[in-house]
Amino acid sequence: MTYHRLEPWMLSADWRHDDRPFVVIDLTTWPRAVPLDPLPPIPVIAVGSPLHPLAEQADIRVDTALNLVGLASAITKAPRAAWVIVDLLRATEGMETLRALTCESLAFAALQSGREHRNWLAAHSARTPTGQGGVVTERDGDVVSITVDRPTARNAIDRALRDALFDACSLANLDADIQTVRITATGRCFGVGADLSEFGTTDDPPSAHFIRSRTLPARAILPRASIYEVHVRGACIGASLEFAAFAGRVTASSDAWFQLPELGMGILPGAGGCVSVPRRIGRQRAALMMLSGRRIDAQTALDWGLIDAIVDDPALDHRGPDIGG
Repeated sequence: MTYHRLEPWMLSADWRHDDRPFVVIDLTTWPRAVPLDPLPPIPVIAVGSPLHPLAEQADIRVDTALNLVGLASAITKAPRAAWVIVDLLRATEGMETLRALTCESLAFAALQSGREHRNWLAAHSARTPTGQGGVVTERDGDVVSITVDRPTARNAIDRALRDALFDACSLANLDADIQTVRITATGRCFGVGADLSEFGTTDDPPSAHFIRSRTLPARAILPRASIYEVHVRGACIGASLEFAAFAGRVTASSDAWFQLPELGMGILPGAGGCVSVPRRIGRQRAALMMLSGRRIDAQTALDWGLIDAIVDDPALDHRGPDIGG
């Protein structure tokens, strides 16, 4: 595959009529005295050593051109969503969290009405919902346990489950005596993200933004994020990962894996993931997960900082480093 290379003179070029899905910068030949500023309004992928002084300025860095193949294919299939993702990650880096969530929601609303998401909806027939989701909440002294409970749908987050999570976390935050909130899930996986049967059911993006700004579980976690502990086993995909990453401590079983597949649907992670994931693993690794759609295993998640420990038996977790890893 031939890649469009970024050259220094292109930094000030007029990109209004450009149709390149992304550009590649070769760090071995790029002049060290020329910063990547301003970045083009499309994904910029740097190839070369992480020690290069400009390596962190690109949207994504990979070691060799061989690492570009799957990434390039994914971006090319949904270039507009990819452009919005990198613009959002750049703009919200270092931004106050609630403001960043608002920016994410607005960007998500824009892509909801975009061509790429409409094409995805048209290609995927409507799915039949599998029972409503809910949570089970228990209290033992100063510890509250919240269990995501929709195993027949692999804990996919529908409206009912989203609202139940928001309400449970909001209530826990009101009681200053509660010192720990533990979130787990029933069944074989933590969650497969948003319920796809609900995609396309809201045809007014501004209204959807209004709903997200008031009922997003991430917003309920934020006021006391440090007391939240999430334990993941099996799949942790999309929205399930996005809100979990806001918790003060995230552990995972050794068989856990993580994925952000939204680009393939012509959208972006819209449940807080464009904010929570970069704050754990950095903008470049977050962009790599979002633009490639690749899965990462528990050990990679630990190495990157997406989780805080590998724990196969949560009952033995005493908040030590890398338990069971």
